[in-house]
Formats: sequence, structure tokens, C-alpha cells
Amino acid sequence: MIKYTPFWETLKKSNESTYTLIHKYNISSATIDRLRKNQGISTMKLDDLCRILKCRVEDIIVYEDEGK
Repeated sequence: MIKYTPFWETLKKSNESTYTLIHKYNISSATIDRLRKNQGISTMKLDDLCRILKCRVEDIIVYEDEGK
């Protein structure tokens, strides 16, 4: 299962917040909600988040095998 736990750590270390993502960078509140609930987002949004946060995709998502 894809999880967005690294995103929250990366966001915490950055100079950004969910407020600035929404109001300064026009990331929808629905996308933030999807990240909170570990629901899918588009690769375009992943690209946007990497650009904004100046990070790699691994700093936003992680795959965890549910069978373990």
C-alpha cells in the first residue's frame, strides 16, 4: 500500500505548511485530505509537491507491503 507518511515529515522540515500549499501554490484542500487518508493522488500532483518542497518522490511516498 502506498502511504504518504514521508510527506508529513518533509513538510515539517520545510518552510511550507498545508496553508501555503493551498493558498500560495494552489494545491487543493481535497489533495491534502487525500494525503492525510493515504488515498491516491496523480503523478502530476507528486511532481508539483516535489517541485514546491524541493525534494525527491521518496520524500513524499513509501510503499509498505500489507502482507507483512
